[in-house]
Parts: sequence; structure tokens; C-alpha cells
Amino acid sequence: MAPATLERIDDELDVLASMVSLSGQRIIELGCGAAHLARALLGRFPDSELTGVEVDARQHAKNLASPQQGLQFVAGVAQDIAAGNATYDLALMLKSLHHVPIASMDQALREVARVVRPGGHLYVSEPIYDGALNDVVKPYNDEGVVRAAAQAAIDAALQAGIWTQTDQRRFVIPRHFSGFADFEQRMIQQTYADHRLAAATLAEVRRLFEQHLGPDGATFEQPMHVRLLRRPG
Repeated sequence: MAPATLERIDDELDVLASMVSLSGQRIIELGCGAAHLARALLGRFPDSELTGVEVDARQHAKNLASPQQGLQFVAGVAQDIAAGNATYDLALMLKSLHHVPIASMDQALREVARVVRPGGHLYVSEPIYDGALNDVVKPYNDEGVVRAAAQAAIDAALQAGIWTQTDQRRFVIPRHFSGFADFEQRMIQQTYADHRLAAATLAEVRRLFEQHLGPDGATFEQPMHVRLLRRPG
């Protein structure tokens, strides 16, 4: 399905809230990054508790420096979660499953199932390998293989009975950049990645980006695929 035919969603929290209960929940987010959605979730549902797990040490330090009621941060990875069995009602993986090493994706989905209670859910939101933003990023970070592997890992977990799928949804979310410097800082110089671009590659990325640049910057519609999984039991 082409991005132009998908519904535009300005806030993914609305999608999440429409698919699963968020009130009074024990939630874990694997690969929380800066935890933007987690913080917004607790602002809307303050009776819930959320644990954000992040592998990048610099981002984890930033998270710890900005505490919020009901939100705790721990360093770790999805394939080895420091939590007891059936600790959480809901797990979130927001654009993070494809960052798990391919060889560890199956283990990560098993590990998440371990820490989610029977009847609990896993919300997996993954970028679709399509769209203008994808074309800009591809010259230095082609994620075609890892994104396909993430979907294949979910399919394998379903076939193995580790999870069952209860819902799925495709949509686009807007990604706005004020200019190329903003894009470079947010999309190339992330602390969790090591994108050392050659001058020619950086010039090509700039050229592709500036094709979408207007007086107010550049806005891309990134296509997303959400799959809501339920732990049997």
C-alpha cells in the first residue's frame, strides 16, 4: 500500500490508545530512545507506570537527568531484560525491533513474552520500507534487510505460538525538519549509530533532502506498520 493512500496520524499515542488499554497499566518500552511517547503517555494516563529500557549510554544518561513521575529508566537490551516473569501488562517496541541484531530478534520476542503477563500485549511499530524519507536515508543507512527481518521475526513468533496477533494498522506519521542541519543532527548524528559519511555521500543526501525543502522546512510522511500481539494464556 503506497504512503499516499494511508491515513495520516499526527500522534501515534492516539493509535496505541485506540488498540489497547493504557490506564492503570504496568508498561515497559524496549529501546525507548528519548521516551517522547512514554512521557506523553504518562501525562495522559498518570495512573500507569512505565519502565524505559535503552541500550545507548549517552541517551540513557539524558533520560536519567529528566525524571518524571511514574517513569523509570534502566540500561539494557530487548533480548536480555532485567525483570521477572509476567511483570508487565504491556510492552512497547517503537521503531526499535529492527535495531535488534538480526540473530537476536527471535530471542528478543521470546524475552518480551517472558516479562509480559499472560493475556498482556506487545505493541510493535515499525517503519515501512517506502516513502520519500526512506529514499533520503538509504544512501547512508539502507534498512531494507533489517526491517524485513523484524517482520519475519514477528511472523516466526506467531507461528511458534509465542504470541498471537490481535490487530494491525498501517498509517503515515509526519516527520518535519527545519532544514538540512536539523535533519543531519537528528538522523545522521544519533548517539546510538556511527554514521561517518564520506563527503560525496553527505552531498548526495543533502541533494535528496533539499528536493523536499520549502520555506518552512521539509515535512515527510513516514509510513508505519503496527502489529498488536497478545501473549497467550
